[in-house]
Amino acid sequence: MASSATQDRLSPQQFRRLASFIETYCGIKMPPVKKVMVEGRLRRRVNILGLSSLNAYCDHFFEQNDVGDEIIHLIDAVTTNKTEFFREPQHFQFLITQGLPALAEAGAGCNRTLKAWSAACSTGAEPYTLAMVLHDFGAAYRGYRYSILGTDICTEVLDKALLGIYPEEMISPVPEPFRKRYFLRARDRTKRTVRVMPDLRASVRFGRLNLMDEQYGVEDMIDIIFCRNILIYFDKATQERVLQRLCHHLRPGGYLLIGHSEATAGFSLPLRSVAPTIFMRE
Repeated sequence: MASSATQDRLSPQQFRRLASFIETYCGIKMPPVKKVMVEGRLRRRVNILGLSSLNAYCDHFFEQNDVGDEIIHLIDAVTTNKTEFFREPQHFQFLITQGLPALAEAGAGCNRTLKAWSAACSTGAEPYTLAMVLHDFGAAYRGYRYSILGTDICTEVLDKALLGIYPEEMISPVPEPFRKRYFLRARDRTKRTVRVMPDLRASVRFGRLNLMDEQYGVEDMIDIIFCRNILIYFDKATQERVLQRLCHHLRPGGYLLIGHSEATAGFSLPLRSVAPTIFMRE
């Protein structure tokens, strides 16, 4: 017999209310097909708060003046955080062969610190991949300097990113020389985990950021912005607004990289395409 916890369901009205709030707050659409997923992920919050049901959780969230404290937990619960090292490797190959040399010629990394931002960074694989690429590229330049910012709306993944500890199998896409240079294996080999080297971890800062905010609180004149595989969760109008805000922070001549299933067609943006899903700020 199924337990009462697994039988507990959100009413259609409560789910619509919750889905509307989530989309308004962080842009992520929650169609009816995601109802079971949302229910499953919120049961932990129901138990932690000592509530009787998922519907009681919704009442608590919306009616008990507790929204401010619970928002972070709600968003942490419902967001999807898939990530990989060297995901969409063509992007990093472009940076190595074309993007970084062009930026270095313009002084980025050499005469001034090259600045990169990984928006929607999840557990940190993307910004740490970028750090490996920049560190390796910069070895050919005297005094090469770079800094990387990783942001996400989910605090749980940011905590993991800050630690820089990953399952051993997760670094299989990382080239072997990079694995040896940038990762430490756990002393207890039964754990089968690796950790990003301290020097590389120190080159990346992490912080919580909601891409739906009007102001991002991020410095201007960033040379490289990754915003990959998050726009697909937004409607078209939200995609354009987010991209416009990102462009505000992107240095002319800098690069914006989006996911291969995403597009900018029809948007009014100060960008020109230089490779598939790679754009330069005009």
